[in-house]
Amino acid sequence: MYQHTLAELSGLLHNKKISSEELTRTFIERSESFNKELNCYISITSELAMKQARAADRRIQSATAGPLTGIPVAHKDIFCTRDIKTSCASRMLDNFIAPYDATVVEKLNAAGMVTLGKTNMDEFAMGSSNETSFYGATLNPWDKLRVPGGSSGGSASAVAARLIPAATGTDTGGSIRQPAAFCGITGLKPTYGRVSRYGMIAYASSLDQGGPLAQTAEDTALLLSAMAGFDARDSTSVDRAVDDYTAELNTPLDGVTIGLPKEYFSEKLDNQIGDKIAAAIKLLERSGARIREIELPSTQLSIPAYYVVASAECSSNLERYDGVRYGYRCEQPGDLADLYCRSRAEGFGREVKRRIMIGTYVLSSGYYDAYYLKAQKVRRLIRDDFQNAFKDVDIILGPTTPTTAFKLNEHMDNPVDMYLSDIFTVPANLAGLPGISIPAGFADGLPVGMQLIANYFQEAKLLNVAHQYQQQTEWHKHAAREDLIS
Repeated sequence: MYQHTLAELSGLLHNKKISSEELTRTFIERSESFNKELNCYISITSELAMKQARAADRRIQSATAGPLTGIPVAHKDIFCTRDIKTSCASRMLDNFIAPYDATVVEKLNAAGMVTLGKTNMDEFAMGSSNETSFYGATLNPWDKLRVPGGSSGGSASAVAARLIPAATGTDTGGSIRQPAAFCGITGLKPTYGRVSRYGMIAYASSLDQGGPLAQTAEDTALLLSAMAGFDARDSTSVDRAVDDYTAELNTPLDGVTIGLPKEYFSEKLDNQIGDKIAAAIKLLERSGARIREIELPSTQLSIPAYYVVASAECSSNLERYDGVRYGYRCEQPGDLADLYCRSRAEGFGREVKRRIMIGTYVLSSGYYDAYYLKAQKVRRLIRDDFQNAFKDVDIILGPTTPTTAFKLNEHMDNPVDMYLSDIFTVPANLAGLPGISIPAGFADGLPVGMQLIANYFQEAKLLNVAHQYQQQTEWHKHAAREDLIS
């Protein structure tokens, strides 16, 4: 059962070939067994999952179920979940039990999905490798000596190892797409404002966006249809009707124009990845798509602009964790200043402290104009580059990452090298555009991800191209570590 896609499981449940209870039990047993090896989960909520599975079976029997009813899902531990620990993989929130559900969790609960647990991540979503977690690194199921990517690495690793059919993630600078690429699965970052951020612990508020990770584009389309929508509780939520993202999946690609940014095919790109992307381009061209080269000249400025903006916003968002209201508090503080200083020094990890310090610096008097304001101007240039490109093309295609998954501890002492792994994903976040990473082959036995980017609220078109590619390839069918799924 665990090797089926989400769409296939939906059919099996609705045709009463399996029950949600037995499906959920299967995934609980696999997750509890293999989590010791991969460290994908922070919490496994088996009791809650079985309760929800029994309720889902009743809905299926009464013919009131939707397409997602009865299917297990795991949530990145950045989404608040009522009466379940929501730690953001940090010591600071290690004892925090959320009193409410995030909107994403609410929506998937309403769709009848079964919450199986909370997945591991980089602390406060700050990292590109899932090595900054307070609970230890998550491992890549394709090679346990390598990272699964970050910050949604726990979700990606769990889906790749078939411990869960689907999981939620968040993407601030590539944190859904990069781990999807490293783990050989499909990950979708929607348009900024398409999915509510209410109850999603903030890292960088103008960049963060929730989205799904699963085996296929069809699966992510089903999930996005349930997750998307306006939320009055989120001031950044866009009041716009939700499309049926599955409706256009089978539309032929005749007439679709795909742009190839020359900046994404530079010397920074691993040659083997370049070869896999070139093969994918040829396949799409044979399927009817038109291919043309485009330019995104501000791409080289995206990493410095992103880390200025994101660090500034993280500095502001994490100011609330002071050891007073909730979260970690140091023992026996001497006075209020000592309480603040030691609680934050002991409660935050090294990478989080680094970004807080950078953010505080670029927002400080005398440096705001030189750094933060300039980064925002560069952000507008990046957005304008994309808008100019979309006058001539429907989709922008390129590699998701410049390399395959790197080794554990390879970049921990050189954060700049770590940051550069996001070079192809960060621009879409700065512009607020939707993007998806899909499997496109292997290089030295490790997955290669291909990224597609569309214009605002064009997720249906994005998913159509991704699905058509997956209908003609089998890269998304490969499961990580056969010994894990045997």
